[in-house]
Amino acid sequence: MTARVRIATLVLALATACPSMAQKHPEEHPQKKQQPQHHAGEWLRQHRNLPPEQQRKALENDPQFRNLPPQRQQQLRNQLQRFNSVPPEKQQQMLNRMETWEHLTPEQKQQARQIHDQMQQLPPERRQAVRNAVQALRAMPPEARQREIDSDAYKKQFSPQERNVLSGASKLPLAPAEPSEPPEE
Repeated sequence: MTARVRIATLVLALATACPSMAQKHPEEHPQKKQQPQHHAGEWLRQHRNLPPEQQRKALENDPQFRNLPPQRQQQLRNQLQRFNSVPPEKQQQMLNRMETWEHLTPEQKQQARQIHDQMQQLPPERRQAVRNAVQALRAMPPEARQREIDSDAYKKQFSPQERNVLSGASKLPLAPAEPSEPPEE
């Protein structure tokens, strides 16, 4: 896979935020890194101001993209369409999170996947409460995060399993909270 297609694959797979973090990409394994590394959001940043049709054509004109299985090609087209369907502020948030993801070590990426898997085991309303808490933690300095998780307020609000998820998430480098970022729904 060329670096450009690899970037497009990572960017588009990650554009849907947390759920896609669980995907495993062969490009992330250090023994397979043979090309220079690029930031995950680079492809979208370069093509972001193009009309969606031109973005799609840029993706489809890449010979490596055409070599992908048809199902994967369609997934990438759908993810690009989803990215383009959100407001620019949300796109920027996605790009910021992708940038953070790109800088995680393989171990941190594995930890993020495990945290994601634990989140998926929570009931939907609790999952949302934990996501909102992660957003609040993102606004704090790293050294204050664990103190907050261990606070009486968090112990009353969150189960031990939920606080375990929060603790794991707080140990990862979190993308900074956006000033106007609303809670995820």
